[in-house]
Amino acid sequence: MTGQPAFPLAAYAVHLAGPTDFDGWRDAARRLSTNEVKPEDIEWHVGGEGDELPAPTPGVELRVSRHFIERAAIVTCHSDSERFALLYRLLWRQRSEPHLLRIASDPDVRRFEAMEKSVRRDEHKMHAFVRFRKIGDGDEERFVAWFEPDHFILELAAPFFVRRFTRMHWAILTPHGSAEWDRERLALGPGASKDDAPAADQSEEMWRTYFANIFNPARLKVKAMQAEMPKKYWRNLPEASLIPELISGADAAAREMIARMPTMPAAHHQAIQARHWPALEPSPETEAHSIDALRQQASQCRRCPLWSEATQTVFGEGSDNAELVFVGEQPGDQEDLQGRPFVGPAGKIFDAVLGEAGIERTAVYVTNAVKHFKFEPRGKRRIHSKPNAGEVQACRWWLAQEVTLLKPKLMVALGATAAQSLLEAPVAITKQRGQTIKRDDGLAVFLTIHPSYILRIRDPQEAAAERARFVADIRTVRAMMAG
Repeated sequence: MTGQPAFPLAAYAVHLAGPTDFDGWRDAARRLSTNEVKPEDIEWHVGGEGDELPAPTPGVELRVSRHFIERAAIVTCHSDSERFALLYRLLWRQRSEPHLLRIASDPDVRRFEAMEKSVRRDEHKMHAFVRFRKIGDGDEERFVAWFEPDHFILELAAPFFVRRFTRMHWAILTPHGSAEWDRERLALGPGASKDDAPAADQSEEMWRTYFANIFNPARLKVKAMQAEMPKKYWRNLPEASLIPELISGADAAAREMIARMPTMPAAHHQAIQARHWPALEPSPETEAHSIDALRQQASQCRRCPLWSEATQTVFGEGSDNAELVFVGEQPGDQEDLQGRPFVGPAGKIFDAVLGEAGIERTAVYVTNAVKHFKFEPRGKRRIHSKPNAGEVQACRWWLAQEVTLLKPKLMVALGATAAQSLLEAPVAITKQRGQTIKRDDGLAVFLTIHPSYILRIRDPQEAAAERARFVADIRTVRAMMAG
């Protein structure tokens, strides 16, 4: 036993150039696997001088899916010191188990998926929680941020900031490395310390003001918030200093908010309005006998306060004999300016989907549950604001008149607000999507999403999948009309 090592030495020691040296790992893995070197005979290290590796064996092909290679490149960014050994073991096993990655119960596969998910989550957190601070002025102006990721994700995340801040000269410092964009070239460098980052600047007060104004105490869920924004990130976020105070005062703030948001004007306001405004609200005695007459009446609607800020009433349009009626939530910015429903970005998706489903827009009738644009001003922009229950209730009179005049065979509710207006009850669209509900009067209402939902999905693949589902919904509608 004398002179014998306690454990057998590995046949090869591979030393990679850096913690994310995926190309180095890939080259070494190709050389070793084609020479039948088993996973247990390899030690993987970062830095230093390694053994001379054998050349790939001529005529021996290493076949592995592109899907695995792409995912392995992500896992390389994990901070687990065993990541390279795990990747080689999976590579080795796939030679005899080509469908290994489909076995969710396999310990190696589970670990691989968990590491990939952790890297992606860390990358997402970096995108969300980096805060730049300005240093210098004029030609010397730069923006520097300090961030402490869990993994080696800087190189993976940096292109996002290049795309988003193309015209800025910025640098991101982390303990593992640094990235600098000079408006033309992205350069990666060594790690830094927090002392290398600049102190607070004037923009931090702006962040605090913005955060305090968008904080909604009625929707506060502390555990969910901390899951999305863990406390370890707080020390580098200027707005985080407000969080304890906002949380402690959330209950009182929510009660105050509810108390000051009546959905309809008080009775004495209506009495004042009656003295100064002409009596333009239609009554049962003056019900219109055509869509055109109803549209003319609605142009002077004062049923709720939304008319005072909107450019004009946006009434429904389409065939007066339409058997199919689509109902959205409310007009948007472009609809408010043009006076027509569904002509903005969501309208373009709506028209394209109708075409794919084989439905002519001119053959249907398109309207909204609320006929005036409700918005919040943000600089020069007007940002959509969801109508409240009182506003939906006030405008239901117009929608009911449209239904009475058109006598449609089928109504399509595009989103929860439309469904609530048509069914006079809250509807969970995500759970009831694709269902048809019959009202007490026998009218059928088909439930689906509003096309603006697709616009809010950031991931292109998810957006494409959601759009495909929307097309499928509208094709179902067409089939129902043909049946």
